[in-house]
Amino acid sequence: MNRKLYIEYINLFFLGIVTSLSLPPFNYLIINFFTLSFFFLFLIKKTLIHNNKKTFFLYGWIFGLGYFISNLYWISISLTFDKSFKFLIPIAIFLIPSFLAIFYGLVSYFFIILKPKKFLSSFLMFSLIFGVLEFLRGTILTGFPWNLISYSFSKHLEILSITSIIGTYGFNLVCISLFTSPAIFFLGNKKKNIWVFAFFVFLPIFFYIYGFSYKEKFNLADKNLYDYKLRAIGSNISLDRFYTNIDPVSVIEDLIKISDPKKNEKTIFIWPEGILPGISQDEFTNYSSLFRKKFNNNHLLMIGINSQSTKNSSKIFFNSFSLYDHELTLLNSYNKINLVPFGEFLPFENILKNTGFRTITNNYQSFSKGEKRDLIHIKKENFSIKILPLICYEIIYSGKLFDSPDFDLIVNISEDGWFGQSIGPKQHFSHSIFRAIESGKYVVRSANNGLAAIINPLGVTEQKVNFGDSGYVDFNEIRKIQPTVFSKYGNKIFGLLILLYIFLIFSFNRINNE
Repeated sequence: MNRKLYIEYINLFFLGIVTSLSLPPFNYLIINFFTLSFFFLFLIKKTLIHNNKKTFFLYGWIFGLGYFISNLYWISISLTFDKSFKFLIPIAIFLIPSFLAIFYGLVSYFFIILKPKKFLSSFLMFSLIFGVLEFLRGTILTGFPWNLISYSFSKHLEILSITSIIGTYGFNLVCISLFTSPAIFFLGNKKKNIWVFAFFVFLPIFFYIYGFSYKEKFNLADKNLYDYKLRAIGSNISLDRFYTNIDPVSVIEDLIKISDPKKNEKTIFIWPEGILPGISQDEFTNYSSLFRKKFNNNHLLMIGINSQSTKNSSKIFFNSFSLYDHELTLLNSYNKINLVPFGEFLPFENILKNTGFRTITNNYQSFSKGEKRDLIHIKKENFSIKILPLICYEIIYSGKLFDSPDFDLIVNISEDGWFGQSIGPKQHFSHSIFRAIESGKYVVRSANNGLAAIINPLGVTEQKVNFGDSGYVDFNEIRKIQPTVFSKYGNKIFGLLILLYIFLIFSFNRINNE
């Protein structure tokens, strides 16, 4: 019996690994129809044999472990830059996926507790539990909504247009049902089952029709030209500058060269996050002489740079998005709100720092969390633009980035070099596509060791600096559309879908009982 159980665990582990191939950058979407259906049928079969809650939790946890180990292995690469962190690599490879897999363990745990007696209700209950727990994974303990099942659709933009209404979590709930729907054929031969399967099969077609219409409407919208162009820099500067005391002057000169400023071109340059780690916001002004050679009154600069202030007689540090004029006078600044655990802040720092732990991205102390994400409003002569600033992985959060859609575009700055040549930067980039569609706004992205790009509200990448290259993309032409339903109501739409699923579960149970 134990040998058979171990074989089941191994099969579930590899089922999770195979499922991760549906995600960016592979996007073998069809895999999910097999893996999620097999996982659901496995749980159904086991409910007929036993109801051991601990074992059911392990079913989901092992499936999730395989899923997350295979698509988040790249997190451990961030520990290879500093020798003092290398002993943590095996722990990171296993510990982070193990924690995230708990949510998948809870899927099967709650399924055995709540499972209705009727097959169709069980199918909907499985989808509902899975979708709700994925939402919780992206919310509690700062949240980590990375690699939701819905991201397997990241190359199918017409279908993704539906996220402008129901958002990523709502779409994720529908995706789970869609990918699990083939299992309905094995749950009986009733006509009702076939109709439910047909509904979910045709649902992507309906989404596609909506997306096609949405695209046509967008392409017919009038174009507006900005007086200033936004130039997002994509650079390929090695992270060695963190640890080998590389002269910041050479980095600044490289960035100015990539930026290619022209005296008569009104340009707002966007440089990546943390590109000058040894320089604070206040110290940056010491390098103004480097800019006077190339920059003038026609130029502004946005850059990710650390800042500091004093609180209760102690220094606190922030990861900041800063706006400077051509003389490096600070005009505006935003302090990052969604910080990366262990990367930017140390949980339980007072305890862990005494054991030698520290953050990965700086060597002084944890960054402090910003208080509020205010828009950066740039006014200059006849030019006015409102920007929603997002630093690095803040772009991954759905439905909690802004309270009002009253802004013009999203600017995302990032440092993706911590994850080397892995799939991590490409997964990170795919989140920008979802945020552009949800918000109905352009996303202008600047990245070091990643992808710089301009993504329009349809999710189309209009311009891009490829991974590993240096260059820039220019943005000065915009098509405006009406605020999306999701930008107005956020994850309240997901709440309505939850209520709909609950209603259907009870309805199918009642009809069957009759």
